[in-house]
Amino acid sequence: MSSLLIGLLGALAATNQPAAVSNLVATTTGISINVAAANDPVERELKKIMEEDDAAQAEVDEWIQENQKFAAAGAGAPGNELNRRILTRFEPVRKGYEDLILRYPTNADARVAYASFLNDMGDEGGQAAQLEKALQFAPENPAIWNNLANYYGHQGDMIRTFQYYEKAISLNPAEPVYYENLATTVCMYRKDAREYYHIDEPEVFNKSLELYAKALKLDPGNFPLATDLAQTYYLIRPTRTEDALRAWTNALSVAHDEVEREGVYIHLARFKLNSGRFAEARAHLDAVTNRMYADLKDRLARNLVEKQKQAQETNAGVGTARPQ
Repeated sequence: MSSLLIGLLGALAATNQPAAVSNLVATTTGISINVAAANDPVERELKKIMEEDDAAQAEVDEWIQENQKFAAAGAGAPGNELNRRILTRFEPVRKGYEDLILRYPTNADARVAYASFLNDMGDEGGQAAQLEKALQFAPENPAIWNNLANYYGHQGDMIRTFQYYEKAISLNPAEPVYYENLATTVCMYRKDAREYYHIDEPEVFNKSLELYAKALKLDPGNFPLATDLAQTYYLIRPTRTEDALRAWTNALSVAHDEVEREGVYIHLARFKLNSGRFAEARAHLDAVTNRMYADLKDRLARNLVEKQKQAQETNAGVGTARPQ
């Protein structure tokens, strides 16, 4: 099931549509539809609808990309017109899911697939209703628990969120996405995590980092996951500099291209600058040549000069101080 257009209609209203669409591509919901019974007529029908769903999403994605190009030239279609066109394109897919569920109401796969479609359409309430129904018929499906956890997290029901992610992990401890989602939730909702797990704030960070580490162990080449783990160290006080540097060095080792590598250099430079390792910080900044990082590089470079100056003045003051 394609998730490239999750929240698509919301992205159309965004101020920066290209950035919004790009963020949608990076969204991971963890919804998993595994149509294995190829000889089952219901599963064959579901597979056909899902293929139509994917085809519609691919076509709509092209429309959005084309409209962005036209808009850049001052000739893009109005948002409401494109929105209407998108809804019309998806209507046969919606009817296909609804008809299938009407005829086979206990089929959990059909409900999970329809939930994914509704999530793509921005209908979180409809998605949750389908997932809750699916759970009644397939309580051992970890993806349903994971995606209900996503939903309840958005609603602020953190107890159910923690419980449902934990249930997903218990049902499939080999799926890195479940650990990653729980790690992110623990880190973002630290007060709720403290109360739920009966731990203090340093232990909350430790728990989040441990969950990220488990996810990364299962998916060691996942660069976004490695950076999520590393960025957690920005929130921790006092700063765990050496741990942070190890995490960013690991992210560097799994970077796929120079853009990702230079992004890591920026983070390495920041941590080393703040820990007084000025020469190393300068070396990392010198390795950054991509224009997309120019502002960050310049800001850090100015900060580096200022920090070096302060360090030199402090050292000079210590060297000329006279005993009382």
